[in-house]
Amino acid sequence: MPNRPAGATSPLRQALQKSARAFAFVGVFSFFVNLLMLASPIYMLQVYDRVLTSRSEATLLYLSLIIAGMMLVMAILEVIRSRVLVRVSGRLDQALGGRVFDSIFALNLRSPAANRSQSLRDLDNLRQFITSQGPFAFFDAPWAPIFIAIVFVLHPMLGLVALGGAVILFVLAYLQEVSTKKPLSDASGHAIRAASFAEASLKNSEVLAAMGMLPAIRRRWRTAHNKALYLQAVASDSAGTISAFTKFFRLAIQSAILGLGAFLALEGQITPGVMIAASIIMGRGLAPVEQGIGSWKQFINARGSYARLNDLLMAFGQETEAMELPPPKGNLTVERVVAVPPGGTNPTIKGVSFALAAGESLALVGPSAAGKSTLARLLVGVWPPHSGSVRLDGADVFAWKHEQLGPYIGYLPQDVEIFDGTIKDNIARFGEVDPAKVVDAAQLAGVHDMILRLPQGYDTLIGPGGIALSGGQRQRIGLARAVYGNPRFLVLDEPNSNLDSEGEAALVQGLAKLKERQATVVLISHRPSIMNHVDKILVLRDGIVEMFGPKQEVLSRLTRPVAQPQVQQAAAPGQIAPSAGKGA
Repeated sequence: MPNRPAGATSPLRQALQKSARAFAFVGVFSFFVNLLMLASPIYMLQVYDRVLTSRSEATLLYLSLIIAGMMLVMAILEVIRSRVLVRVSGRLDQALGGRVFDSIFALNLRSPAANRSQSLRDLDNLRQFITSQGPFAFFDAPWAPIFIAIVFVLHPMLGLVALGGAVILFVLAYLQEVSTKKPLSDASGHAIRAASFAEASLKNSEVLAAMGMLPAIRRRWRTAHNKALYLQAVASDSAGTISAFTKFFRLAIQSAILGLGAFLALEGQITPGVMIAASIIMGRGLAPVEQGIGSWKQFINARGSYARLNDLLMAFGQETEAMELPPPKGNLTVERVVAVPPGGTNPTIKGVSFALAAGESLALVGPSAAGKSTLARLLVGVWPPHSGSVRLDGADVFAWKHEQLGPYIGYLPQDVEIFDGTIKDNIARFGEVDPAKVVDAAQLAGVHDMILRLPQGYDTLIGPGGIALSGGQRQRIGLARAVYGNPRFLVLDEPNSNLDSEGEAALVQGLAKLKERQATVVLISHRPSIMNHVDKILVLRDGIVEMFGPKQEVLSRLTRPVAQPQVQQAAAPGQIAPSAGKGA
């Protein structure tokens, strides 16, 4: 993951700070809720010390009506502060959901092996924690010393028992933090890795089934999954033990308060009402600690989610607003580009330079692992170059905002993905569907008639939620998506790898139409027949330009017998590169 920009402010913290006023209101409501909590022990105190001694039914009635009104107000305040936190969580999701999605997208481009869905789950974990009872423990915790002080006022010995109980519970809370932090953190890491492995494996389920790999893959997933389960069990066992002792000590302390209170009442130092009131007040004072211990696992998960989200958003911050550039004409310049694939260390593109004028077409050829697909990703701005630049009409394609440049770019990768939706949605790139443009793109890709034969034509659902298409059909619909909207620059990576003779003929016709529209096209293909329909050819070998120039000159050089293989250097744009030994 990229380094954080120096001096950058956390987007996550900014989003939470925007809700500071809401949190302040929750704090105010918590103040009154805890204040009204004193109504119950005061009521008990009055009942035991006044009503029972005076035997006044009227006093009992009025006190009961007052306490009922206070409890109703307290319940309303509880509902309000709960709903405020629900709104805060919703606002947080609205503020960060899009940015998290964009950051996951950017992370996936730079690190394809990353777990793409974990960050969305992290946002859900954080949002769910905000709406849980966990935050109320933090808002109510400052009242614990106040309630204990009130018990001291009732009687110092009762206060000492309450204080001792609070200390014991705080120690138990600290022990829970120490004993569960590392196991839960490690368990989360193993669970994420297991989920990532399962997600990647399911994408290749046909391969697993065909070659009987499922048992081995399942064993590997089970190893990581079992490790996560073991660590979670360790943390849960520790948390469960501490939680049980917490409950034991709370009940023991409450009983001790009652026992000591009874003794003091027998000694005449306090009244029975004070005994009951002290027990209730002490229970309320220790409640936030017990509540915090009960929701500690959820808090640990939310803290881990916060840290991961913060790292993601800091690494892939929101793009700065740049001035919108005019639509490109299609003049391409590649200047001494060196590229290292994400996660790699060795360059696969090594100082490549060439240029194409608007409307020219180029066949990019070379053996496997020559770097052709890497260069394709550089040309459309998917991957950043390690050094050098790729410029379209003089502007760096990687620095150009994708939302602005995208409509003028057509890209057909080797692995064509069809998304869940209708055919017209896929061709229109899931933007506003222009029927005329959709049909034009389908006709240019030679897929219009095939679409009309489908059950609902252009409204047919395809992808995960619709009908399955053959490899050739997916490729031709992907080509229609690439040419949608008359883009000025297209990169087609093996566009005919799954096409039959009819599909290849349609592709050739499409290339001719793109030529008429003055679109700049870079075509990657292993089939020599397609080279007859381009203006220039670039031969790439080991990430280095071996030949580049007009089609006929390069083809003549490729068919000319040579005494020994010689690596050639790239020539100036538009010229064929001379051999290394020429003129020697």
